[in-house]
Amino acid sequence: MKTWKLVSGILSIIMFVFVTFQSCAAGISNSIEDNGEVGGSAGIIVAIMLLAGGIVSIATRNSKGKGGNIAIIVLFGLGAIMGFTMAGSYTDLIIWAAWCAICAVLALISMIKKPKQIEEN
Repeated sequence: MKTWKLVSGILSIIMFVFVTFQSCAAGISNSIEDNGEVGGSAGIIVAIMLLAGGIVSIATRNSKGKGGNIAIIVLFGLGAIMGFTMAGSYTDLIIWAAWCAICAVLALISMIKKPKQIEEN
């Protein structure tokens, strides 16, 4: 799971850049069309959660406790919830929210699996 945390952290930080630019464009589009959607603003929040989750994932990949995994679950979980519920016409946000959900689920699996690994050693 250490490798997963490093790879997902790096990918999340890279995705942060793409999501930020897309969300700014979606927000401008929503403002110009005056359609009342909040997909661009939700995208910025998802991007921040991707960045924070990626940093925490990289920083806690070698930790022995559950705190890092809990933080990853909360950050990516919030990003997934925001993305799925507020996407509107910004359909790419659903893809980024799915990535957040995958990372949150894998962190949950890592947290559940970790005590068994410690007991075996």
